[in-house]
Amino acid sequence: MQTDFQGRSRLTNEIVALKDIHLDAEEGTPSTAIREISLMKELRHTNVVRLHDVIHTESKLMLVFEFMELDLKRYMDVHGNRGALDPATVRSFMFQLLKGTAFCHENRVLHRDLKPQNLLINKRGELKLGDFGLARAFGIPVNTFSNEVVTLWYRAPDVLLGSRTYSTSIDVWSAGCIMAEMISGIPIFRGRDNNDQLNQIIRILGTPDENTIKRILSDSPEIQYRPLARMPKVPFQTLYPKVHPLAIDLLEKLLTFDPSQRISADEALRHPYFTTSAAIAQPYSTESQPATPSGYPNSEQQQQPTAQSDRPAVLTQTRAA
Repeated sequence: MQTDFQGRSRLTNEIVALKDIHLDAEEGTPSTAIREISLMKELRHTNVVRLHDVIHTESKLMLVFEFMELDLKRYMDVHGNRGALDPATVRSFMFQLLKGTAFCHENRVLHRDLKPQNLLINKRGELKLGDFGLARAFGIPVNTFSNEVVTLWYRAPDVLLGSRTYSTSIDVWSAGCIMAEMISGIPIFRGRDNNDQLNQIIRILGTPDENTIKRILSDSPEIQYRPLARMPKVPFQTLYPKVHPLAIDLLEKLLTFDPSQRISADEALRHPYFTTSAAIAQPYSTESQPATPSGYPNSEQQQQPTAQSDRPAVLTQTRAA
């Protein structure tokens, strides 16, 4: 069981975010928590949420993170036009998302669960990758992983097909899904289950040829492949007619069915969508807006403190709104 709190450090007086993980008497510390701690202690980057400390008591584990005001999903709900963000904000957030992702990949870490709820934003408009509970380190050759990863709507087609030899390309696919969602305010692929999600993808990307499918599943001979329905491709420019052609081109490269042809996060950062403007690296600042929209969280607001038991000495703890 996990509970999220907001607190204040008694040492620095800074607001911090607390993840309270209650320990099972028999099973001990959850593997997801061990994984998150071990990876995040090594990841130090502007676009990755900072893990400040880990506090271990007899009954729970408390992770102390830098405080971020809200996640991308809530940001879109509060600041967007029916969820859609303006082009400058989309570009800024995508640049930061890809920078954080590229850094993880350079350090041999797959996030494996990129989605708007796991991308955190502060008042300065800085976007950071959070929640590394499903993340994994990878090596060369690529390890065989579980295909039960990534929230369904952001799951790459190779994972949906059953491939377990995926690599960094699955995070790139998720980033493409997030880009499309920021553009339109609506998730691009909204399947009900694994098979329906795959159908949602081919209804837009078109049905890949048999050789592509065989190549994806070449390292998973146990998978019984069932031929997909034949669908024509729907151009992204048709779906998003008002979007700049460079944004469309990047989206197509991120959302490429064949993982071997999908652009890498590092390559995406050098795409003309970013390099044609000198201002692309500047984060979009919510403080520059004429007014703070209703519902935007104030980092100084806290609810009533919880009971004193198990409270770390260095922290003043309050449950997050």
